[in-house]
Amino acid sequence: MRIRSMATGHEFDVTEVGVFTPAPKPEEELTAGEVGYIAASIKSVAETKVGDTITSAENPAQKPLPGYKQVNPMVFCGIYPADGAHYDDLRDALEKLKLNDASLSYEQETSIALGYGFRCGFLGLLHMEIIQERLEREFDLDLVTTAPSVIYKVVTTSGEERMIDNPTNLPPVTEIEWVEEPMVNATIMTPSEYVGSIMEICQERRGVFVDMNYIEGTRASIHYVLPLNEIIYDFFDQLKSRSKGYASFDYELRGYQKSDLVKLDFLLNGDCCDALSTIVHKDRAYNKARAVAERLRDVIPRQQFEIPIQAAIGGKIIARETVKAVRKDVLAKCYGGDITRKKKLLEKQKEGKKRMRQIGTVELPSEAFMSVLRIN
Repeated sequence: MRIRSMATGHEFDVTEVGVFTPAPKPEEELTAGEVGYIAASIKSVAETKVGDTITSAENPAQKPLPGYKQVNPMVFCGIYPADGAHYDDLRDALEKLKLNDASLSYEQETSIALGYGFRCGFLGLLHMEIIQERLEREFDLDLVTTAPSVIYKVVTTSGEERMIDNPTNLPPVTEIEWVEEPMVNATIMTPSEYVGSIMEICQERRGVFVDMNYIEGTRASIHYVLPLNEIIYDFFDQLKSRSKGYASFDYELRGYQKSDLVKLDFLLNGDCCDALSTIVHKDRAYNKARAVAERLRDVIPRQQFEIPIQAAIGGKIIARETVKAVRKDVLAKCYGGDITRKKKLLEKQKEGKKRMRQIGTVELPSEAFMSVLRIN
């Protein structure tokens, strides 16, 4: 018998059907009302969907059973092996996790700074943390993860609507009509003495106050509308810190809303580092750019030439730091003589540094990259 998955359209040959007793027990057929299993020639997990309707390929049903809904990831991040030689191990681990977690999605991506890895999609923050933990514990992998991001809705000047899950895929500014970001309805339960601190955090994260109710005079329920991008990294940690662990946080998706967002790029020696690109609100772009540039200046190893670190929005540089060059004292053997001799040596060294800067390349070590992600 040949069957068809109504969601994906793929067809498979059934090799066995049966029931669980609790061990699998092959049967001749499964009839209405029975719960069992179907073994078919399915080559990839992506060819089927959890909750999908299976029908006969020769005599298909007109429409699937009600209740099925496509699972769409909401949070994305890049996952890379700390050692590039373990790329195949990471790919095999993700394939195995996909077998028992159909909501996980991933695709191959390449970063100039981090090499080969995967762009992974998750249902939410907790799902992302669980997958990372399982990869490290169950498969003994040492990972480097990029900052999590969400799906943005971009409307171009031609009227086309695009869903962007990676900052590097954002169209040029001249082609963007407007950008929308996902918003959430957040509910925070906290003891009344921490209300001020909690509201301060929400205001810092561009939250819009909705209402607040007191419960029995000792606890408060605070409702805010918050951008999803502002809560996916360290919001919950900050919430627990300000409330000494007593606050609880819950949220549900609200929809998309227009926002003044820009793409912030970082250039090392004139070359864009794609792994550091991020989408931020225009009002917070300068502070973010300054903080990251200063951190990069402190963690990037010094070279034989100066390394300019620039933060840019489009073609406009909004922040800059410089990693000073390692210098040799060329005047060490000049104990006396004319000052023009010393000037010639210094000018010669300066010209050499300039040539090295033109042909030199800068590699961002994974340790430096991780330290940048710790910036709040």
